[in-house]
Amino acid sequence: MHTMKYMENKNNVIEFILLGLTENPQKQKIIFIGFSVIYIVSVVGNVLIVVKITASPLLESPMHYFLAYLSFIDACYSSVNTSKLIVDLLHEKKTILFNGCMTQIFGEYFFGDAEVILLTVMTYDHYIAICKPLHYTSIMTRRVCHLFSGVSWVAGFLHVFIQIIFIFRLPFYGPNIIDHLMCDLNPLLNLACINTPGLFVAVNSGFLCLLNFLLLIGSYVVILHSLRSQSLEARQKALSICVSHTTVVVLFFVPCIFVYLRPATTLPIDKAVSVFYIMITPMLNLLIYTLRNTQMKNTIRKLYSRKAISDES
Repeated sequence: MHTMKYMENKNNVIEFILLGLTENPQKQKIIFIGFSVIYIVSVVGNVLIVVKITASPLLESPMHYFLAYLSFIDACYSSVNTSKLIVDLLHEKKTILFNGCMTQIFGEYFFGDAEVILLTVMTYDHYIAICKPLHYTSIMTRRVCHLFSGVSWVAGFLHVFIQIIFIFRLPFYGPNIIDHLMCDLNPLLNLACINTPGLFVAVNSGFLCLLNFLLLIGSYVVILHSLRSQSLEARQKALSICVSHTTVVVLFFVPCIFVYLRPATTLPIDKAVSVFYIMITPMLNLLIYTLRNTQMKNTIRKLYSRKAISDES
């Protein structure tokens, strides 16, 4: 039997029990190994991208400046939930304190919102580079880049602040069992002891993702339309950039739209979708931008060639 803990004299739940992916010990061991490998590759890879860009002339390029920010956000976003998820796989009982649950939700939405806005900013950067190349350096100055990155952090904080304030006003008297991998709005709202507004998540998070997604798709329609008058080489280079970014956008936005653009209900497939966007997507972002970005590949080759020469000497 699962037990419940309550705050003295208040009857508010102070601990939640997470059911996780499976209760089978053998499957948990296999999942633990797989998740650990994915997590290490994702975090280490994204951190290396940040270090390599900041330590090279690529940092002067707005595109790579934003890419470094994206890698940093992905490393943080992946760590918010994945680290505890991996540790929980080693324990039969998976619990999280109420404050820890709030911390998870804060981190997930803070870095998630920052990434949503940063991906939108990167689309604007691509639009200027492709459609207004002669004015690119005068528009995308370092000051503008700092402003855009600052806006992504501030907007992310303001959005998650609204979420947290809303949750803290809800009464949780029991039960405290969350049939999920982590603390998230949908399963948490289902435990509240009042009829929570089911459209809250859809309006506050789902529509935000959908509107940004449609804005990004619309921007790329404009970009592709403008490519008709450019040379074949320019079109190939622009398409290469657009394909990488569009792939990242689809991988991030589609799962989020599926989870959040609906009333506060929990579906069995939500667990698999959550694993995808909190673990797989940050790793795929790393691979997509590293493998498709010629300048990044050249920088990595130079760094490794220098390391090889120093090792030989």
